[in-house]
Amino acid sequence: MVSSFLKGAGLACATVSLLIGSAPAVHADNLFDMLFGGGNRATSRARVEPQRGVVPQAPVQRRSAPPKISAPSYYTYKPAEPVHVDFSRIAPPPLEEAFQPMLDGAAFREALPKLAGFELFTEKSIAAALIEYYSKNPDFIWVSGYQPNKRAERALRVLAEAGTFGLSEADYTVGVPSADVQYDRIAERQQQLIRFEMALSARVLRYARDAYGGRIDPNKLSGYHDLPEKRLDLVQSLGFMARMADVDIYLERQHPQNGDYRALRAELETLRAAAEREIVVDPKTFVKPGGSDPEFAKLLKIIERDGEADFLAEHGAVLREHAGSEVYTDALVPLIKAVQESHGLKPDGVIGPRTVGAVAGESKAARIEKVLFALERLRWHPSKLGETRVVINAASFKVDFFDKEKLRLSMRTVVGSRSNQTSFFYDKLETVEFNPYWGVPRSILVNEMLPKLLRDPSYLDRNGYEVVAGSGKQVSSSSVDWGRYGSKIPFSVRQKPGPSNSLGELKILFPNRHAIYMHDTPSKSLFQRDTRAFSHGCVRLADPRAMAAAVLDISVEEVAASINSRGGQTTRRKIERDIPVYVGYFTAWPDAEADGRIAYHGDVYGRDERLRIALEKLADTRAPSS
Repeated sequence: MVSSFLKGAGLACATVSLLIGSAPAVHADNLFDMLFGGGNRATSRARVEPQRGVVPQAPVQRRSAPPKISAPSYYTYKPAEPVHVDFSRIAPPPLEEAFQPMLDGAAFREALPKLAGFELFTEKSIAAALIEYYSKNPDFIWVSGYQPNKRAERALRVLAEAGTFGLSEADYTVGVPSADVQYDRIAERQQQLIRFEMALSARVLRYARDAYGGRIDPNKLSGYHDLPEKRLDLVQSLGFMARMADVDIYLERQHPQNGDYRALRAELETLRAAAEREIVVDPKTFVKPGGSDPEFAKLLKIIERDGEADFLAEHGAVLREHAGSEVYTDALVPLIKAVQESHGLKPDGVIGPRTVGAVAGESKAARIEKVLFALERLRWHPSKLGETRVVINAASFKVDFFDKEKLRLSMRTVVGSRSNQTSFFYDKLETVEFNPYWGVPRSILVNEMLPKLLRDPSYLDRNGYEVVAGSGKQVSSSSVDWGRYGSKIPFSVRQKPGPSNSLGELKILFPNRHAIYMHDTPSKSLFQRDTRAFSHGCVRLADPRAMAAAVLDISVEEVAASINSRGGQTTRRKIERDIPVYVGYFTAWPDAEADGRIAYHGDVYGRDERLRIALEKLADTRAPSS
């Protein structure tokens, strides 16, 4: 029983809906009751109002403030500083001990002392790889005779084209010796060539490492990032390149080999070749009916310019009547609602960033930046994502299920709020649980339930929750002294299955330390919103039965039968196929429902800005002097 509880101190899933918009103000004491059900409110009031004719008891001594469990935090990114390569540590074996292939490196051995005084800075792991490789393999890779060879030319071409993959060519710059060889200055030429050899090896290794695993360590950005380190054997990589002529193919193959990466790279090329949009609208524009804004006139012009014949036949007259107007009159509300609906947005008539982005698009510079960030984030993932996979993009509030590379299912999701963000990681699907218990995460128990329990220890008993001690014995919540333990409460709490259960009919598990999973919800209204960041971190599904059927490879009717079997008791079904799940954050991403066209999304968590800062800091450490 206890194994089904969700444990851990990390912020995890719940289905708390934020009350926003026109909702009335709510007293903090009653918020949790409204969200999860808190019994009869009149009864709650009766408990605290003294009865007539009864002498009130002395006030209870105030306790200290309830403890809190903090959410993961963002970090100040600090890239590792490049180190100076100590070439004196390159120690080839003596010639008399060398095998025949090493004897071919006589020119290298002769030039090696000319590295004295050469200041080459690079990453610590690359510096170590250079020393290890050349100590074991004392010969040139990039030089033949007195000239850079064809292998070097191919490598230099790849480095010069790094920008086409969203990398920075400046990070891989190598000075190339002139083609003019003065045979009366051979010692000077040897110095040029040995230094070129080491510089090119350092930069191709940097390129290979960046292409393979990304330039930024994502786990140094925040506690929300949880991705395994992608290690590239740098010594082995140099060995591969030393033995192949087509080194350019090897280097380019270090990039992710999947369709999403190729689509983003193609979008980057298209954007860079394209002109800026003819009409650029401030992406932060916000106008309600009755308001006015200079940007509003630009929107009307774009709507008329891009409108299809059927749309203009219905709305063309009002557009022409208000051409150039900065005032959002009531007559234009049906027009704006129609535009919003055509773009898949909630037709509320309010013009905000999502409406502006859908109608006018973002500036060329903003789109390029988002594509660059998406390419970097994809490098943190496996090179091949898998033919069958689930992709959750928190930035687009969508989940896609691909079956043998074909889009089988796509649906809206609700993801974590800004204060309870959905983490960035990947795992594998494991189980579908029908009629699940909701194991209350430790963060919600401490931060949100504990204040209620300190006032009313029976709160959990009255609202359909079970309390279990560490021994596995179920106890009454009213029997627990909840103020005794601080944040280290030695009890697990779960909500019983049923119509009011926060997880609804089912959940789809992919074990991870963040206690995040996909699940149903009894609160369906939030799926109609354009921005859907309202949960405690988990991913709510608009059509959970369809997703369960897809990953189990069964019919929706069979899913319904599992939900209704055994009188609604909790049952589980193992997912037999190997299905990776990627919980990502991409503000530019191929829209599988639109033939892979790149769609752009808002930065709901502010992660683009943090990635931008990290990349800028990295660029500073890789300045020409390094």
